Amino acid sequence: MQRDVLFLLKESFADGQGLPYYCPQCAEITGVLAYFPKLRHNLDLRYVDFPRPRNEIVQLIGADNQSCPVLVLADKPGLDALGMVSGQVNGRYYISGPREIARYWSHVNGVARPH
Repeated sequence: MQRDVLFLLKESFADGQGLPYYCPQCAEITGVLAYFPKLRHNLDLRYVDFPRPRNEIVQLIGADNQSCPVLVLADKPGLDALGMVSGQVNGRYYISGPREIARYWSHVNGVARPH
């Protein structure tokens, strides 16, 4: 069974200024996963480094779509969820952004949605 792939930035990174940072959007999705642990069972969760190119993402959905968090869907979404998709590259559908991903999960997994 293929699973959706969720890409998040690793929790601590430098951006050239020497300070450790974290991605607030990735932290938001991590919080959603903590609220609803059952979601993790349907995911292939991958942490990527901050510097670009993020080759793992690029290989799946192209260089223009390597922002995190991003959820690459295992299958074409149903018609009822197609409007939630951010884009499609090489037959792969993806959803970008924490709220967009959370709304999708709410729709397909029946968990609460963001307010």
